[in-house]
Amino acid sequence: MALPSLTPEERSAALQRAAQARAVRAGVKADLKAGRTTISQVIELGRTDPAVAKLRVSALLEAMPGVGRVRAQALLDKYGIAASRRIRGLGPNQAAALVERFG
Repeated sequence: MALPSLTPEERSAALQRAAQARAVRAGVKADLKAGRTTISQVIELGRTDPAVAKLRVSALLEAMPGVGRVRAQALLDKYGIAASRRIRGLGPNQAAALVERFG
């Protein structure tokens, strides 16, 4: 499937939206790492904010203090969450398991 051709203005606007979404996701991860927010708050925010909804669960877990790639992958396996799953795609049992694990 061919990509639609965009005018320079449309391309610029799309690049700005993408940069804003990346900044939002980076801010959420920084807040988690600093302890200013919790996983339950991020999951709730993901229900309303499309930028947060597209954050990978693995990146969310890796942003938690004391959780690196290996521990994040172990948690994903334990709770039956695919490595490519995003916050928007979490099932209610998966979200509840993560909230219960991290409080």
